[in-house]
Amino acid sequence: MGDLNNTLAVREHLRSVVDPEYRFRSFAVTALDDDPAVRQRYRPFLLDDEISTSDWIAKLELATAAKMVETEILSQGKDRLRVLVLYGSLRTRSYSKLLAYEASRILFRLGCDVRVYDPSGLPVKDDQQHDHPKVQELRELSKWSDGHVWVSPEQHGNLNQIDWIPLSTGSVRPTQGRTLAMAQVNGGSQSFNAVNSLRILGRWMRMFAIPNQSSVPQAWTHFTDAGDPAEGGSRLRPSSNRDRLVDCMEEFVKYTIVMRPHFHLFGDRFSEREEEAKKLKK
Repeated sequence: MGDLNNTLAVREHLRSVVDPEYRFRSFAVTALDDDPAVRQRYRPFLLDDEISTSDWIAKLELATAAKMVETEILSQGKDRLRVLVLYGSLRTRSYSKLLAYEASRILFRLGCDVRVYDPSGLPVKDDQQHDHPKVQELRELSKWSDGHVWVSPEQHGNLNQIDWIPLSTGSVRPTQGRTLAMAQVNGGSQSFNAVNSLRILGRWMRMFAIPNQSSVPQAWTHFTDAGDPAEGGSRLRPSSNRDRLVDCMEEFVKYTIVMRPHFHLFGDRFSEREEEAKKLKK
């Protein structure tokens, strides 16, 4: 039948050697080292210390990413990766919010400065409310961030708060060059409509969307009850979908570490240099 999968063209795959020293390390910001105001406002995903040191996220083998975090960021005294997390539902039991919280816990364990934006009170996009406090808050968080994580329900496709993040503000592009990870929750069978739409949005906002993405079908079956005492309740149950979310967050951290030192290069564009040169000539 021949080489139907074109395997002869595949590059040699080199597997990373897992450093046992980093297999279950946590680089989460401790309460003593954290800003109390930031912790209270932007880290609603945090759990009691007893749970967070023994839950399913604490048991993940994330050695490769953890070693990158320590050797390329923390040991060099650099700022932690700054991650803005957005979710797209205001329901009382919002599965996109629950998934965003689980993603945030993974990133937090990997030493990221994670801030989850609460979209409650954010007005529908118009051309008048740019000074609205929720709009200003979102824009400031976007400028602060190194990367975004967007989690959307499949219903109606996308996150309306993204419309409030401008492509440009004067000479500042709030999202250009930043990394982006996407996930979605579905009420029924697995779909990729929302994440594919988010990927398009990210591209138009000049962001670098990581190759992987997460889609959780029948989301209502994948989370424990809110009152379940195990691991604090409303937690993702073991499944291949949960593993895929871990893959995405691990990949997101790796890409952001690699790209962050070069973010400034992605704001240097030939067409804009030419436009600026013409203005100077005039």
